Amino acid sequence: MINIDRAVIVEGKYDKIKLSSVINGVIICTDGFHIFKDRDKMSIIRHYAEKTGIIILTDSDSAGFKIRNYLKGSVKNGSIVNVYIPDIFGKERRKAEPSKEGKLGVEGMSEEVLLDAFRRAGIVCEEGGKKSGGIDKMLLYELGYSGVPDASARRRALLGRLGLPELMTTSAIADILNTMITADELADITAEIDALTLKGEV
Repeated sequence: MINIDRAVIVEGKYDKIKLSSVINGVIICTDGFHIFKDRDKMSIIRHYAEKTGIIILTDSDSAGFKIRNYLKGSVKNGSIVNVYIPDIFGKERRKAEPSKEGKLGVEGMSEEVLLDAFRRAGIVCEEGGKKSGGIDKMLLYELGYSGVPDASARRRALLGRLGLPELMTTSAIADILNTMITADELADITAEIDALTLKGEV
């Protein structure tokens, strides 16, 4: 259990229930796409963004990213931190069938995976106090993660290696990598991906 000062935004009540077993703090539900028309709740979210900052934690499917992008575009002032859960395929226990894309949502994540997701976003300090950073879209371009024919495959390989969802944009990748690794570590991982590419394993 960790204490978080920022308000955490999730999609549904079951996500909130699961997250409540991991963190102490304010958790706000968007009620799925209902947030698009809920002016009162958006007012509350904007308030927290300005006063304490917010954390956006949605599912890693296309619907989750649509909600995440809406929130990011609707909050003009304040601080936003994005926390991403990995692409894990399966079915939540309460559901009769898997989701449309077959991915587990926040409610289906283990406590360990959720805590790790927060650590990756820099919410919880890593042991040893390692400082990351120095990664931007230009570096991703130079390393072949954008602007080249096989960029999509290379991004998938990178995101899979780091346990991040494959639907992330280049900007989002740069933001989250800066909380996880240094530019030198990214270069080392890229060299390993290049070696696998030569072997036809990527």
